[in-house]
Amino acid sequence: MVHGKRGYDHCATVTPAVPPGSPASCQRRHGPSSVFEWFLGDGGDPAELVTAWLADNGLPVRDLLRTANENHPNGVGTICGSSLYVSAAAGSVMAGGAVGRPTPVPGIPDVAAVLYRHTDAGEERESGVSERLIRNGASGPEGWSLGPWTDSWTRQDHAEAVEKVRAAIRRGDVYQVNVVGHASAPYTGDPGPSLQRVTKLSGARYGGVLAGRDWAIATASPETLVEVRAGRVVTRPIKGTRPATAAGRRELLASAKERAEHVMIVDLERNDLSRLPGVGPVRVDELFAVRRWSGLWQAESQVSAPIQGSLGLAELLRAVCPGGSVTGAPKLAALDLIAEIEPVGRGVAMGALGWVGTDHVDLGLTIRTAAVTDGRVHLWAGGGITWDSDPAAEVDEAAAKAAPLRAALLGD
Repeated sequence: MVHGKRGYDHCATVTPAVPPGSPASCQRRHGPSSVFEWFLGDGGDPAELVTAWLADNGLPVRDLLRTANENHPNGVGTICGSSLYVSAAAGSVMAGGAVGRPTPVPGIPDVAAVLYRHTDAGEERESGVSERLIRNGASGPEGWSLGPWTDSWTRQDHAEAVEKVRAAIRRGDVYQVNVVGHASAPYTGDPGPSLQRVTKLSGARYGGVLAGRDWAIATASPETLVEVRAGRVVTRPIKGTRPATAAGRRELLASAKERAEHVMIVDLERNDLSRLPGVGPVRVDELFAVRRWSGLWQAESQVSAPIQGSLGLAELLRAVCPGGSVTGAPKLAALDLIAEIEPVGRGVAMGALGWVGTDHVDLGLTIRTAAVTDGRVHLWAGGGITWDSDPAAEVDEAAAKAAPLRAALLGD
């Protein structure tokens, strides 16, 4: 067993396409040069290990106020930044919480970082998916085939999990818990085009692909887990969903249940940011703004704080991972209940994926995210449960969130 970080030079083992959150001005002229990986069994503090690796490679992640005030370099060979992925399980380790059931994608690292340098190639990689992911020799779109989905639980199992959360709320153990289900399907052919379709779903603020030796992650996430830019730390939790119709928008805006659930998470995020060293007063810049994501209305808020002193990436990750909108409140008690009731681990979902640059940090929460490994496609979906939750409605909401991803993967 290897303890701590795993770093190696890039040699066609990890081939990201457009990394989520990377600077748009650099996406056609930067290339990966080295890679960091950490698995749950490796031991150590993953927040500190990845921070140390990034710092050793020249990124100013020990002082995020300096990062926010730096100019972005442009010369050939200079460091552009790094993709950063953190699994839900790694986030739980960083927070000191329960890790949950084993992941259904054990071959995918729990933390991965890919360092990029500027090049003069002028040509972006198109799919970013390793040829090892191609099954049965089919490589074109006409060879792509997706088999039947297998869910980690039945609708009844899901509804019973919702009832368990409601019972925990009645006992006073928690105020809210996010419950997530998993599904997977076998595939043949090249998954690259299907993964790219996922990244192009409307509202995908963090649309992009990260691919490894024999795995790939595609995200269409609209949610900011944390951003550091212009001297401020920002998070934009999303909580509250309805169909993207005029009636659905009115219903979301009028729902006391959805607003109460949303405000609980905003308060949790305010608390997370207030625990950061070196930050000033936390404020809510925007509350319950309704925005669209691929056929759904969702409610989003913005919480921020100024950086006024010493703040490093490791401290930031420990405070915000895993994201409050996909755990619940209180966070550690919610993680205990999640570990008890969810049948499989959250894998690549409900974690973080984005960019650590020379001048900013921008990590999306890996909701609306799919993974490909070992000949199967995996995805996760769920929702926040409060005392007022209706089990059948919660099951339907999770299915509505997964539907655009399933359609994109199928090619519809």
